[in-house]
Amino acid sequence: MSAAVCPGSYDPFTLGHRFVVERTAARFDRVVVAVVVNPNKQGMFSIDERIELIREDCADLPNVEVRSWSGLLVDLVRDDDLPTIVKGLRSETDFAYETPMAQMNRELADAETFFMLTDPRFAHVSSSLVKEVAKLGGDVTPYLAPHIHRALADKLAGARSI
Repeated sequence: MSAAVCPGSYDPFTLGHRFVVERTAARFDRVVVAVVVNPNKQGMFSIDERIELIREDCADLPNVEVRSWSGLLVDLVRDDDLPTIVKGLRSETDFAYETPMAQMNRELADAETFFMLTDPRFAHVSSSLVKEVAKLGGDVTPYLAPHIHRALADKLAGARSI
């Protein structure tokens, strides 16, 4: 059985992320979307909220499971027999950032990293940019699934009322 992991912070999960996960799911028997816990970063959405939003978004992909992961990605790769890491790329900047990590993961766990280009419609989209535009009142509906857009709007409405 072929298996892959798609790691990321996913705060929030964008349509660019969905594109990569969907295409990965079409090519592997089992796909784990790993919401990576970074104790040094405070996200807008909690880890549990991200997991639930992604599970809802990927409910139509039966071979996709979503869960959190804390620690070295290579430990997840080894523990869960996930020999392939799939990373979405938007630009050459992403490639330059991801390449050393891919090489380290290969050395530490014999894990191969597959780089997948995102849909050109989302090449400029990042979770950080989506949050920034939304905070400033811009329309981010083209970049998020409707339920994730609602959750983001609710978060921002709560932040404004404080």
